[in-house]
Amino acid sequence: MNRVMGTALLGLMALICGLSAVSALADSQARIVRLSDVQGSVQIDQATGQGYERAFLNLPVHQGMRLRTTTDSRAEVEFEDGSLIHLTPDTVLQFTDLSLRDSGGKVSTVAVQHGQAYFDFHGQKDDEFTVTFGPEKAKLTGPTHFRVSLKDTSASLAVFNGVIQVQGPAGEVEIAKKQTATFDLAQNGQFELARNIEKDPSDAWDEQQIEYHERYLAKSSQGPYPYTYGLSDLNYYGAFLDLAGYGSCWQPYFTGLGWDPFMDGAWMWDPNFGYWWVSAYPWGWMPYHYGSWMYAGGGTGWCWLPGDTWVNYYVPVFRPPLFHPPRFGPHRPPLGSGHVVPVGHGLTTSTLQTKNGPPSLLVVQPGDAGLSIPRGVRNLKEINREFAQMGQVTLRVSAPRSSSANLAAMPMPRVSLAGSPASSMGHAGPGSSMSAHASTPAAPAPSLSAQTSSGSHK
Repeated sequence: MNRVMGTALLGLMALICGLSAVSALADSQARIVRLSDVQGSVQIDQATGQGYERAFLNLPVHQGMRLRTTTDSRAEVEFEDGSLIHLTPDTVLQFTDLSLRDSGGKVSTVAVQHGQAYFDFHGQKDDEFTVTFGPEKAKLTGPTHFRVSLKDTSASLAVFNGVIQVQGPAGEVEIAKKQTATFDLAQNGQFELARNIEKDPSDAWDEQQIEYHERYLAKSSQGPYPYTYGLSDLNYYGAFLDLAGYGSCWQPYFTGLGWDPFMDGAWMWDPNFGYWWVSAYPWGWMPYHYGSWMYAGGGTGWCWLPGDTWVNYYVPVFRPPLFHPPRFGPHRPPLGSGHVVPVGHGLTTSTLQTKNGPPSLLVVQPGDAGLSIPRGVRNLKEINREFAQMGQVTLRVSAPRSSSANLAAMPMPRVSLAGSPASSMGHAGPGSSMSAHASTPAAPAPSLSAQTSSGSHK
């Protein structure tokens, strides 16, 4: 009995601590940004003394954390205004400052400690963004898109758009559009300025990811949310609809009435902020930090109602009168201790690398909600219509054969409805593709049958 009571008390203390952390976050100058894409074995050091551990999609990134990609991985970080950082293989990046001034301006300082990273900075008013690499410091004063490379005693910064001032031991240099500065770190940062940019295999991947966000962010209507990060994924993986009596709400594709928004993901404990709910879905950022989820009757199912208030560890569930979610357990932090408490499929990476070889079949079944769908399939809305009619869809995923073993140079996979011309579906993003639920035609894909959430969320 004492052991049971002790466990319950520990769980209650953890819950109170988590709730206190929510309040502390709301009153502090701390900021949270999003790990918005994970491909392969990305690692994260959460500055807790535990060292590197595996990173997953939608992990919150805060000051002091490090991200590290291995030879088979890439990652994307998305800031509140939609600014992006893309990490190529074998890169280490530290977030040395993510804070908020009293004026509301955001201060961001990131250090490229090794490897290569791309920056697409939107340049919001009053924001300060600094990138360091070795002894060099680049302060961003306006919208810019550039690439930083750092290896051993040499570094380079190539500007695709905008103008950047870099300050270092050898003085200051201005790097304009389509220029590259190369720094000799063994010679006190002496630099040379070239009026050209040498192509890199990762350039196409970076450009495609930026195009994805721009394409789907442009479809956004103004809503009651203070930031834009996550909006492009909402427009790609689902659709907004008007619900009588409640106004505009959002619903993901490929769900079915047996799906609920807390079906797949995990509770993660952070010593600074308490328990976080980390969603497994590639769109699973904004709907779990703003607004509320609502179960609507009439065959509609779960919808997200946008809101303008940040919520740290969970988003409230609003149950309209006369409607009760079917088979839905309480969505609250687990009682008791535990660093990661998985629910359903648990945490995920957003995409896996497509290998050269024969086409594979990807079966999308009810409850998938985008788990197995890569970025960049141009007519996802039409695929969802067929899914709604048939109850599931089968996609064919293939990559043109290539002799390259470089992850950055892997060709774009082609995605099509099984039995239809590949051109009818377009391409997914370079290096993105079929998920862990895909299979070769000789081995049918494992089922993604909808799971009930009762018992999983208790």
